[in-house]
Amino acid sequence: MPAEPLPGPLTAACGQVRPATSGDAVAGVMPSYVASPASVAEASAVMRAAAGLGLAVLPRGSGTRLAWGAPPRRCDLVVDTLRLDQVLEHEAGDLVARVQAGVPIDKLAGVLGVAGQQLALDLPEAPGGAGRGTVGGVLATGVAGPRRLRYGTPRDLGIGVTVVLADGTVAHSGGKVVKNVAGYDLGKLFAGSYGTLGLIVELAFRLHPVPAAAAFVTCECDGAAAAQDVVAAAAGSPLAPSAAEIDRPARGAPFRIAVLVEGDPEGAAERAALLRELLGGAAVSAQPPPWWGRSGVAAADATLIRIAFWAGELAAVLDAIDVAAGAAGLDPLVGGSAAAGVIYAAVSPGAAPDAVAELVAALRAARPLAAASGDGPPSRGSAVVLHAPAAVRDAVDVWGPVPSAGLMRAVKDQFDPGHRMAPGRFAGGI
Repeated sequence: MPAEPLPGPLTAACGQVRPATSGDAVAGVMPSYVASPASVAEASAVMRAAAGLGLAVLPRGSGTRLAWGAPPRRCDLVVDTLRLDQVLEHEAGDLVARVQAGVPIDKLAGVLGVAGQQLALDLPEAPGGAGRGTVGGVLATGVAGPRRLRYGTPRDLGIGVTVVLADGTVAHSGGKVVKNVAGYDLGKLFAGSYGTLGLIVELAFRLHPVPAAAAFVTCECDGAAAAQDVVAAAAGSPLAPSAAEIDRPARGAPFRIAVLVEGDPEGAAERAALLRELLGGAAVSAQPPPWWGRSGVAAADATLIRIAFWAGELAAVLDAIDVAAGAAGLDPLVGGSAAAGVIYAAVSPGAAPDAVAELVAALRAARPLAAASGDGPPSRGSAVVLHAPAAVRDAVDVWGPVPSAGLMRAVKDQFDPGHRMAPGRFAGGI
């Protein structure tokens, strides 16, 4: 049978439209078409055509984290941003850059590095050499590396964004000026939205100088309480660490802790020496430990759970992970940005879906993460399944409870009243 012709409105809107193939599937859901716009105007035309055709749309960059989140309920059209790949402006004197959404993180690092500057996200390399993603994908998933303790996340570093809404409308927020506070802050709304509000096409970021030197202060300790003491001592010191990471490959193993300090060579060395003394004779190296930054990376068939919590609850969270994992018969690798209140539990491929679901449910019910009672805050933390095999996704609600679901649905209704943008990908089925 001859192939079904491509919709005329789509081909008229964009010079590169093709039928989808199996490699375009999103969490097992097969789209019909892929469009690759090369300009904001073309992206707007594609979205307008999709609206006229009633197509459900899912944005995609390099696909590094496309398997994260819940499968979409519908996916008719993938809008690929890889042709939106220009660094539009780099104002080195103002420490800002404006880029298109499809620019790879590694390409941006090379451009900024010429001026001794950086977008301070230090994202890990995806398995299989798949890169670190695109700037649009990074904002859409809200991912950040170990130095989130000092520099924050994409939400914090973004100062402006241009998006195309579901009906093709182009909307702007912010700009290139770091102190710009006027207008509706679309950047913060779209950060971590998984493509459910619209298509990100351009971003402006605040930059930071590349440090002249870095030193890693590492040590080991037994038990969750000792790990919390070490992390709190480092993060609470006046030595201004950029990151404080923990890693434990298996239950019962010691916690490995690494603290990063950055700056000029003399200052970084002096602060590292003081940290070494503070932490009781830790080791100092100019190179990170082999496990540095690996906790936010999932193997193809592994389950990756992101656990967010109040940093002062670290010991209780680590103990809760052990109790829940022991009851489920699992032994996850645990690590992450302990001082920033974000760690990960990675369950090896082949784990029984019911056991993983039991682990996730127990974590969400544990005191450090469960919703508070009485007049307390609506939630103390969260346990989100970022990545999992299909059988695990079928057995568990990957997002879990959503205390602000009503507000989130109201935002969705305002930006995407037809619910055609990545429907079902985000928390609460949004």
